[in-house]
Amino acid sequence: MENKIDVKKIAAQNDKFRKTFEGGKVLLTCGVSALPLMQQQEIMQKVRTFNNFTEDNDPYGEHDFGCFEYRGQQIFWKIDMYDLNYEFYSPQPDDETQTNRVLTIMFADEY
Repeated sequence: MENKIDVKKIAAQNDKFRKTFEGGKVLLTCGVSALPLMQQQEIMQKVRTFNNFTEDNDPYGEHDFGCFEYRGQQIFWKIDMYDLNYEFYSPQPDDETQTNRVLTIMFADEY
């Protein structure tokens, strides 16, 4: 029997993680990490406060992706939900005891 996944719960957990950067790993791609520290902090703050979820960027309602412009460049961020060993997709992504989150922040051309 397949477990039902609570998408609203996933969205709330993803929002909490994205806003606090607590409860998972946050990765910056090479391009973003090469920026001066102040610019990295500005980008991370924009990720934390992002709230422009639409049908186009959030078709499943999980709040696991966003994009915005920063100094003329497109920034993407995405949250992936892994199993406890960070090997496979979480078997139950709405259950925090079975899920490790990874937030990656990147330039669009690094995607």
